[in-house]
Amino acid sequence: MSASTKKTRFSRRLPDHVTDELVNVLAEDRIFPFNELFEKTFDKLKQRNAVSGGEEMLRLRAYEKLQNLVTRGLVEKVGKEYKGSKRVREAHSEFGASEE
Repeated sequence: MSASTKKTRFSRRLPDHVTDELVNVLAEDRIFPFNELFEKTFDKLKQRNAVSGGEEMLRLRAYEKLQNLVTRGLVEKVGKEYKGSKRVREAHSEFGASEE
């Protein structure tokens, strides 16, 4: 008997709208306190009709995604303020799609 290998993993990833909007805001050449960064991100997500789960839940998700970007070295954290590095666009979903 030969064992057939089945591909059970779904490889297509949906765009992460929260990270994309964080990246768009952080691509501006300035430093943001978290509240201002979140407000700009939240407004852009509302314009795209991509808000779900309520503002507080979105705030938590945005903070988690932002910390992930800091860990990856794409965003610099200075005290309680954040600034996108030159490589911040690498976190945008369109960047990954253009690489494939």
